[in-house]
Amino acid sequence: MLSRSIVVQSLRSIRDRFFDTRRQSNEKSDGQGSSNEVTGPSLDNLTVDMQFLIMTFLSPQDLCRLGGTSTYWQSMVRDPVLWKYFLLRDMPLWQSVDHLSVPQVKLTGSAVLDDSEMQLDYMAEYLRVCPACRNQWQHQPRAFESVTSFFQSLVPVSEPQFAMFGPGLEQLEISLMNTIMHSPHVLPVAGLPQRQIDGIGSGISFKYKDQHRFNIATLYSTNRTERERARLEHLNLRSKLFVYEEDSESNIPLSINSMFNQVSQAVNGFVFVANAETERGTDRGWEEECAQIRVMLDPAVGAVCRPILVLSCVSRETADRRRIPCVTIAHQLQLSSLPNPWMVQDMAAETLTGLLDGIDWLLRHSGVKL
Repeated sequence: MLSRSIVVQSLRSIRDRFFDTRRQSNEKSDGQGSSNEVTGPSLDNLTVDMQFLIMTFLSPQDLCRLGGTSTYWQSMVRDPVLWKYFLLRDMPLWQSVDHLSVPQVKLTGSAVLDDSEMQLDYMAEYLRVCPACRNQWQHQPRAFESVTSFFQSLVPVSEPQFAMFGPGLEQLEISLMNTIMHSPHVLPVAGLPQRQIDGIGSGISFKYKDQHRFNIATLYSTNRTERERARLEHLNLRSKLFVYEEDSESNIPLSINSMFNQVSQAVNGFVFVANAETERGTDRGWEEECAQIRVMLDPAVGAVCRPILVLSCVSRETADRRRIPCVTIAHQLQLSSLPNPWMVQDMAAETLTGLLDGIDWLLRHSGVKL
């Protein structure tokens, strides 16, 4: 995280350059010097420290409006150090990020921006990826999207099929699927599973907004007894969903177990449940989860256009309970390198907060007209 003093220092240098330029211009025009003090509205007369403090309370839209009031504020508001500060400050608080809104700039917390970073438009990047601005763009579809939507409406869409997997299904204190099954006010169950797959997988039908039915095949790593023992004893078991290298202790999968090949080929998209609790353990698990996602999304198994929704899940959402930010989850899982559409959505297993936002995104990217 950039310190406030670094940002104030950058803003102060902009202010000094601005009024040095103005003073030189005045000297050329009338031969008289002018002071290095701002004149005019009271906001301009405040110290740089106070101006920066005020800017930290403004919305992105208000900051843009402020930048349009004068050449001085245009220079201040366009400062890349200021917007890098806002990105580093706000990203951990965002509840979702997707393949279109993930930041494309280097976001280290270094105290100084090098020459390459100074050429980056952090302001444009912030306005592109921040949820408040992103929601505005989503409500304004472009012309070709309207045409695509029209043609999609002419084609009857069968009930979408999704495969749900990931450590968050079994590592959390509160069972996500158990909560979903007993929360008809959030996501009503439209059909119970007809059969199970070796105690590992089962299919459930749900109804979204009382009209759109979809099916989820829930794929666990092992059977219930093994899962519960692993959770209580903090064991890291190999998932039976995948095939691993023989005579190796590595949990990095090579391919999908043939038992689940047909399931993976048939689905319209995927739901990966990530454990977003800060006590989740070592970083080694991220490598295994990256490999699991890539094996499941292998182009040899299905189309690369199939979306994947990552539920960044904790057991409970409380004021004093920390969670891993969704942008960190996206980085750790290396989602930006995927050709598939993807989204990371924060949610809590206890309340299912954020689940419907994720389901809405998944259905839309699977061709369902909502």
